[in-house]
Amino acid sequence: MLYAEKLLDQVENYLAQIEMPAEPELLYTPIAYSLEGGGKRLRPVLLMLSYGLFSDDYQRALPAAAAIEVFHNFTLLHDDIMDNALIRRGKPSVYAKWGKNVAILSGDAMMIAAYQLLGRTQTDRLHPILSVFSETAIGVCEGQQYDMDFETKQKVSVVEYMRMIELKTSVLLAGAVVIGAMLGGASEEDCKALRRFAIELGLAFQLQDDLLDSYGDERLGKAIGGDILEGKKTYLMITAMSRADEEQREVLRTTHLDAKRSDAEKIARVKSLYDALDVPHLTEQQIAIRFERALAQLDSLQTDPARIEPLREYAKSLMGRNK
Repeated sequence: MLYAEKLLDQVENYLAQIEMPAEPELLYTPIAYSLEGGGKRLRPVLLMLSYGLFSDDYQRALPAAAAIEVFHNFTLLHDDIMDNALIRRGKPSVYAKWGKNVAILSGDAMMIAAYQLLGRTQTDRLHPILSVFSETAIGVCEGQQYDMDFETKQKVSVVEYMRMIELKTSVLLAGAVVIGAMLGGASEEDCKALRRFAIELGLAFQLQDDLLDSYGDERLGKAIGGDILEGKKTYLMITAMSRADEEQREVLRTTHLDAKRSDAEKIARVKSLYDALDVPHLTEQQIAIRFERALAQLDSLQTDPARIEPLREYAKSLMGRNK
């Protein structure tokens, strides 16, 4: 039974040993560049922790953990094209460094590589695991499409937003934990509980990310107020719109477009409305509800309670909690 730090080391070592062909250089070099970019590696670590609930032969789960991480990085390559994002994890994105065409094709190759890695897994459950992986992959694509749809949709409900982030964020976490559990020999009942755990954890994680974008600390490595300046329909914005009067809604709709105001003024103006409408508190409440629902699922697992602790502690660390 290993904790997240040790499992992260194993994942990093395995990823570092994946050999890419030398040619064609412009196909494979961007893939290596992307995978060297670091990141939290939370999806492969969650897979390994879920595997550890039921088995101690961690080496057996590494190909699947790597597959999840490679797939996640593929989505980032394509996301950066769609978002015209020039920076990823503090350095030029593949899109910025090599251009759109390279980012598209290298991303496509990464998706294929993810399936190749998953195929290396030594298990008699490979067919159902591949099915879970494919369902996960299409769910992520659906979530991305909904997210893009929201950019031009005048009104988005909280229910619609929660469904979008479930697909875009939670589904990949759920796929990771279910695949890890299946590899470890978990029952169908335990797989279902772990899926519910990951869905709720992903929702809490994304809502917290929304909150931190406007109320976080720049030392976290992310500029504050970016979502406001983009006019993005986050949980905070959608909740504010649902509680505002028409005059307030107009301010929320148009402030990011106001060329006469500085970025700091735009952020302060919108945040003052968030505060007046109690949006931060409501968001914190929703985060707490989702997180508690996630942890409750762990209590139902049919395994040694001591094996659950590494996963529980990791979930708490993702949410910045000590208890």
